[in-house]
Amino acid sequence: MTTGLPSQTQVIELLGKEFARAGYEIEDVVIDARLRPPRITVIADGDTALDLDTIATLSHSASALLDSLENVQDNYVLEVSSPGVERPLTSEKHFRRARGRKVELVLSDGSQLTGRVGETGGDTVALVVRHGRDWAIHDIPLAKIVKAVVQVEFSAPAPAELELASGLIGGQARRTEAGA
Repeated sequence: MTTGLPSQTQVIELLGKEFARAGYEIEDVVIDARLRPPRITVIADGDTALDLDTIATLSHSASALLDSLENVQDNYVLEVSSPGVERPLTSEKHFRRARGRKVELVLSDGSQLTGRVGETGGDTVALVVRHGRDWAIHDIPLAKIVKAVVQVEFSAPAPAELELASGLIGGQARRTEAGA
């Protein structure tokens, strides 16, 4: 049975280079032929935030490329979006892209930490956490992180906390390894 829609693999192969030229990679493609009109959702992420202008540009070029396929029906809805805050952080690039964001971690020893993502390098992420009245940086091996989720914030973080996360004064904080 043909749906008149490209497969997930076809969409990734067709759009991957175009998104890469813009500095983004396709994280997922969801095709829902049950909707009327059918929907093709392309989820993209990159080291810079996916803003509305970029989404419009990527949507326009993606639509033109998809329309050029012979087997694609005329009516479909194309949606280009970022993964959103509900996506768990599962790789080094996710942590790198979440720098400055508040996250909640569950570690392999069962402990939990909440803090702001700082520098991520190789197999370690720096997490800025409250240490008494000051801030501390915990270097946490990615292999020890079982679960990591970005937290939604309703108030502005402390300037010192943001400075540490962005690396402006990284040498002025107490630095420890997870579990230390």
